Amino acid sequence: MSGQPLGRAGDGGTWLPPFADAHVHLGLADPVAVRRGGIAVVHDLGWVPDVARTWPGRPDFPEVAFAGAFLTAPGGYPSDRSWAPPGSVAEVGTPDDAVAAVDRQVAAGASFLKVTLHADAGPVLDDVTLTALVGHAHARGRDVVAHVEGRGMAARAVEAGVDRLAHAPFSERLPDDLLAAMARPRAVEHDPARGRERGNCRNEPDDDSNPVLGGAGGRTAGRSRTTWVSTLDIHGWGSPTAEQDVAIDNVRRFVALGGTVVYGTDLGNGPIPHGVVERELRALAAAGLDAPALLGALTREAAHPRAADGVDGVDDHVERPRRASPATWIPGDPPDPDDLDAVCAWLARAVVVDDPARAQRAPATPEDRP
Repeated sequence: MSGQPLGRAGDGGTWLPPFADAHVHLGLADPVAVRRGGIAVVHDLGWVPDVARTWPGRPDFPEVAFAGAFLTAPGGYPSDRSWAPPGSVAEVGTPDDAVAAVDRQVAAGASFLKVTLHADAGPVLDDVTLTALVGHAHARGRDVVAHVEGRGMAARAVEAGVDRLAHAPFSERLPDDLLAAMARPRAVEHDPARGRERGNCRNEPDDDSNPVLGGAGGRTAGRSRTTWVSTLDIHGWGSPTAEQDVAIDNVRRFVALGGTVVYGTDLGNGPIPHGVVERELRALAAAGLDAPALLGALTREAAHPRAADGVDGVDDHVERPRRASPATWIPGDPPDPDDLDAVCAWLARAVVVDDPARAQRAPATPEDRP
């Protein structure tokens, strides 16, 4: 342990950067409770685009970036799921379908795209269509997130150029050479869209700025070619399972090779608490993340998502005052960073505060929240 302090002391507690959950489904959750629970930024990974486009900038919501509809093969996951409402799934059967589906999500304001490769639940995109989808998303300046489930699906995603896995792989123990390929540093120059990267976001040809997934503040430094969202607690919700054991083993080996793993819960999928989930942090600690790495996983995705202002169909007459930059405040002093159980419990007490430089008093602790 480096001995570097976790955060900055002040107001009877500790100030930290904003926390982000990189995998939620707000249509199945309470966004206000998410923010009250200490999460300032969320990435919604699949819902009805016309609904999702109304979330960014909403008072009392976290900052929201969204993918729009799940992009899947005809009859593929999650088209047959009762929780997926009409309009939340776009079926893609050909490369032309893929291009059109990407364009529809971008027009709705999507900051990235979500594709599903769930071979255990139905058809998946063929290689030509998947490659066309990823390539066109990159040409439009968007990263691509993939749900991979079933043997061989993680390898297919990487071969197609997918930027992020929505879950730490749990269907199989990934071979070391595949992990090494995913963990390689991601170069800006590896395709033209990333060559347009600037500042905290990257520009697409239409001059929209969009977050590049997996970079601290959107920067490329320290980011692996393929990043993973943790979602370890969905396997048993506190009760160990074989799938969680596989996922933790994959995370441990991926991180050891330099891979980037960010915090995410798949909120909306089962009994997952709103806000910072202590069980998710404990699972990451079990995978070998120390205290600074846990904090990094929580804060890496917290660059402000782009607003939906000016997106086609969004009511520009609704006045949404610009929110001050959020920060995290946790009551009390940080625990010993070598005591990871205590660190996880402490991080789970996080409170979101707007414009901490102007805070006149310490914010309410979790016990005092309404």
